[in-house]
Amino acid sequence: MSDAVIIAKGDYLVREGEESTQMWYLQKGSMSVLKKIADTEKQIGTIYAGEVVGEMSFLDKQPRCASVKAISDCELVAIPSAKFEKFFEELPLWYRALVHTLLERLRRANSRIRI
Repeated sequence: MSDAVIIAKGDYLVREGEESTQMWYLQKGSMSVLKKIADTEKQIGTIYAGEVVGEMSFLDKQPRCASVKAISDCELVAIPSAKFEKFFEELPLWYRALVHTLLERLRRANSRIRI
């Protein structure tokens, strides 16, 4: 894995609609997941230390479906696309199909959520 990335409280890690080239493992801190509704952002989730951030867009190559902002000072480890792709391609085909199926179902479920 790469060197640690530090995000200060109140700073954004990613913004809704951006393209994805990496995901992160949150080592320390907590982050809010925000969805833009009209002209405001609504918190739809929280990410805690020990969880992965930005995995959906990273895996399915779709634009970010939400923004992620630091609730406290955070320390993350970046997982670059090239390194992950090498690992992922070595997994059995059925496992890769499972991941893609779950991502597709989750994206569809997210699109039906009304805040």
